[in-house]
Amino acid sequence: MLLKSPCSLSSPSLSSYCSSPLSFSIITSTTNPARPKMSSSSLSSLPQNRIVLGCGGISVDFLAAVNAYPNPDDKIRTTSLKVQGGGNVGNALTCAARLGLIPKLISKVADDAQGRSILEELEADGVDTSFFVVSKEGNSPFTYVIVDNQTKTRTCIHTPGYPPLLPDELSHSSLLSALNGARLAARRKIPILIDAERKREGLDDLLNFASYVVRSAKFPQAWTEAPSVAKALVSMLLRLPHIKFVIVTLGEDGSIMVERNGSGETMELEEIDVGELLESLYQKKNNDTTIPKCIPSPVMKLKASGIGTVSGRLFVGTAEKIPPSELIDNWVALCADMPSEKMVPFAAQVAAASCRALGARTGLPHRT
Repeated sequence: MLLKSPCSLSSPSLSSYCSSPLSFSIITSTTNPARPKMSSSSLSSLPQNRIVLGCGGISVDFLAAVNAYPNPDDKIRTTSLKVQGGGNVGNALTCAARLGLIPKLISKVADDAQGRSILEELEADGVDTSFFVVSKEGNSPFTYVIVDNQTKTRTCIHTPGYPPLLPDELSHSSLLSALNGARLAARRKIPILIDAERKREGLDDLLNFASYVVRSAKFPQAWTEAPSVAKALVSMLLRLPHIKFVIVTLGEDGSIMVERNGSGETMELEEIDVGELLESLYQKKNNDTTIPKCIPSPVMKLKASGIGTVSGRLFVGTAEKIPPSELIDNWVALCADMPSEKMVPFAAQVAAASCRALGARTGLPHRT
């Protein structure tokens, strides 16, 4: 289960239900160059029980690309415009559907043109929207997104939906129905991934239930008040004893992940300062390689001075190098139940495909 913002709500991990490693490649469609495809030799080995339940925010994105971000009181013209569904959990489950999983989404929209557009687009991609709450009044969420062609950045101006989704609107029977068919759910051992961008009310409570945590660049230090990202990740593993790994995404600089040692054996492990270990892994990066790579450490005692020590592995993931002429927008996806050494570059490659098209969903690959 993947928890997107606390409302608010929750949803299953893209990595929870694919039991076999995937071999993959990104292929540009000759009939639709903006719609890349992903081939997999192991499609037939995907388990039947691959349900992903998502819960969180969705929206309509009004994406306007401009030559340069406007100054105050400027009047400028767009170079291109796209209207598309958005929102972290909607984007993640769209990716999940295209990669062969069975996603179900719990969220809320109003019965307006934007709400209907949100539902239609998700359904067209294979996302089950039957558990949505649809308000007869109010407005559906929407976001103005200004994409700066010069700096390759985007600025989001979001208008929340109203009225907001309340816990009482989600009945226990509805939640059980959404999980129907998942054997993990029957045993009440559903993996939970939390993807949050910033500190919010109620987030700390949700983190205590997490199996996996994915964070934006600034969050770990803001949440832990640690002096560095590496120490912040160690701090999170110590404060959240149930999580198996925590990842911080760094855009073009890739990602850093700390994975807990699941064996519990620590007596013979070497102890090392986590900051020094991170630096040594960075020195192994090959800056001439354009394909995403994962650089792992062995299992060690990772020490963060003044914070504590955790047994586990540190990973540095590199991002795919995209020529400036192909870079449009960025979105990061975590997908597929693979060994960590394969999962990290896989996610980077899916993210890179998305970066080559305007909007969060346009470039997401389709499994072939």
